[in-house]
Amino acid sequence: MTTTGRIIVIGSGVAGLGCAWRLARAGWEVEVFERGHLGEGASTRAAGMLAPAAEAHFEEEAQLALGQASLALYPDFVRELEEESGLDVDYRTRGTLVVGIDRDDDEALAHLHRFHQRLELPVERLSGDQARKLEPGLSPTINLALFCPYDHQVHPRRLVAALGRALQAHGGKLHEHTAVDALRLSEDHSRVLGVTLADGTHVDAPNVLVATGAWSRKLKGMPPGLLPHVRPVRGQVIVVGSGDPPLCQHVIRAPDAYLVPRADGELVIGATSEERGFDARLTAGGVFELLRGAWETLPGIYDAPILDQWVGFRPVSLSNLPTLGPTPVQGLHLSVGHGRNGILLAPLTALGLEALIRGEDPPDALRHTRRAR
Repeated sequence: MTTTGRIIVIGSGVAGLGCAWRLARAGWEVEVFERGHLGEGASTRAAGMLAPAAEAHFEEEAQLALGQASLALYPDFVRELEEESGLDVDYRTRGTLVVGIDRDDDEALAHLHRFHQRLELPVERLSGDQARKLEPGLSPTINLALFCPYDHQVHPRRLVAALGRALQAHGGKLHEHTAVDALRLSEDHSRVLGVTLADGTHVDAPNVLVATGAWSRKLKGMPPGLLPHVRPVRGQVIVVGSGDPPLCQHVIRAPDAYLVPRADGELVIGATSEERGFDARLTAGGVFELLRGAWETLPGIYDAPILDQWVGFRPVSLSNLPTLGPTPVQGLHLSVGHGRNGILLAPLTALGLEALIRGEDPPDALRHTRRAR
C-alpha cells in the first residue's frame, strides 16, 4: 500500500477531480491540469440526474449495478464534500417520473416496468391522474407513468466547484487554462515520468491519472492500444426559468426530452444524442425537438424564459462502461469512458480510484468496470 505520494491529474471533470480530492485529503501531493475552465468538458454540461432505475436499459445490468452502488454512496459523499468546501451542491431526493405521451409510449413503459420488476427495482406504476397528483403541470394526455422514488439529482456545476474548493482546502493545486500536451514515459515505456504542457514545460510526477473525457485520444504519448475507444456523443441542452411556483418539482423523463428542476429557479431541458464529433454548434432541429418534447410533457414551459443553452460531449465507450484504474505502465492510471453516467458514478469512481492508486482493494462494485490492457 502506498501511504502518500505525488500525482498529476489531467482533466478537471468529476471523473478525476473526485479522486484528486480524496488523495489530497489522504496527504498526497496533487496537481490538476485543465485545458479550460474547471470541469468545462462534460461535467458542467450535464443535467445532474442520478437515475439508475429510470435510465435502466435492457442488457445493461452491469451499468445498472454500477449506478446503484454509486448512488448508495452519494449521501455521505455530499455531506463530506459540503462540509469541506462550504458549498451547497443542491442534492435533491424527490425521485424521478418517467412518462409516456401516446399509446406507443405507454406500451414501451409497460414493457420497461416488467423489466424493472424482473430486476426487483423499486419502481411504481402510476396512472396519468396519479402522476398529476405528483406533478400537476403534466399534460392531460399523459395516461401512464413510472415513479422511481430513489432516483436523485445534483447540480453538476455546484458539484464541480465544491470538489475544486475541497481539493484546494487540502493543499491540492488547480491549474486552469493549462493544457497538457503529452505524457512523458521512460524509454522502455515501463513507467510514467510526468507530463509535458502545451507550452513545452515538463512537470515531473511518478503517478499520472488520465481523466480527459471525450478528448482522451487527443493526448499524446499514450502507448498504442492502451486507451479504450472513447468517442464524443454530442448533447444539446436548453435552460428555461422554472417560475414561481416552479413548473415541476421532480425530474421528469419523457420520450423526447428530460426536465430537471434546480433550486436556483432553472429548469434544464435535455438532451439530444448525436454522433457529430466535436461540432459544438447548437442546431435549429435539436433545439426544436427538445422544446417540442418538453412542451408535450409540461405545457407550462411555453411562456418560460430561455436562460441558457449549450452543447456537451459525453465520453462514450463501445461497452458503455468506464475504464478505471492502473495500466501496465507503472504509475499511469485511467478514468475514462463514463458516458452519460459521469455525475452518477462520481462517488464510486473517486473511492475506487483512490484505493487502486494507493494499492488497496477497490469496492467490489468496480468489478463491472473495464481494465486497461
